[in-house]
Amino acid sequence: MVATLQKTDLVNLFDDTATAPERLAKRMAGAGLCSRREAETWINAGRVKVDGQLQLTPAITVTGDQRIEVDGKPLPMIDTPRLWRYYKPRGLVVSHKDEKERDNIFDTLKQQYGDNLPRLISVGRLDLDSEGLILLTNNGLLARYLELPATGWTRKYRVRVHGQVKAEHLKELGRGITVDGVKYRPVIASLDRQTNSNAWVDIALKEGKNREIRRLMEHFGYQVSRLIRTSFGPFTLNKLEDGDIAEVRPAILRDQLGLKPDRASDDSAATPQQARKRQKPHASHQRQKTRRNPNRT
Repeated sequence: MVATLQKTDLVNLFDDTATAPERLAKRMAGAGLCSRREAETWINAGRVKVDGQLQLTPAITVTGDQRIEVDGKPLPMIDTPRLWRYYKPRGLVVSHKDEKERDNIFDTLKQQYGDNLPRLISVGRLDLDSEGLILLTNNGLLARYLELPATGWTRKYRVRVHGQVKAEHLKELGRGITVDGVKYRPVIASLDRQTNSNAWVDIALKEGKNREIRRLMEHFGYQVSRLIRTSFGPFTLNKLEDGDIAEVRPAILRDQLGLKPDRASDDSAATPQQARKRQKPHASHQRQKTRRNPNRT
């Protein structure tokens, strides 16, 4: 189960020499090939071999020196986990596959950067009509770890709603409410700006349910016209604008995860060629286009 992912597992993700045995599905997810659940399905379907032997159950432990094949192809090498900040535009789905065949962030990034980006996995999601910060990683286990409520990272949003926002409604959100039989935990909500027809509200929560903010606002009669995630834990939009992406420096990622510094992972200790490679793609390499300011009304 994802909930069993411990800090020691996280340390091993960043250790190229770590060869501790682990479950087959976990190894496949760590390689960024698929999710852990998808890996179990693929194994049950007879698509995976270990050392040339077909495996029909995910209840098998493997080590780093064993040969794993999926659909006849070697499992990709597990790269050192990396993390990107991405300003998700409105109108894009956060999914590799969509039954309605709507445009998604992964195809959009692939078209824009090609092989300059590895296969990416999102840390959580934002719905179609929401925008703002979403974290992307090349490592499935890191994504699961960052999604866990136990990680304790707060997500912050700016929300524009129609109408006059009442202070008592925001206080009620701070106590936690139940909407249509669904119990929502307390969230921190404060009024940022009020005009005659709409308002901007700042909201912070640690564990968000599907479309939670929209449902909470609509419960009080406030129709959401814009929803922007501004931060996820210690990572913020900063200067990112619509469609921009920037990699988090390895040393900063390790520090925010509470891991010991690794000089070799810091850009300051890398060759200019290595540093440039790590920094791409960055917001400064974006195509020229009209920008949208997330703070505008």
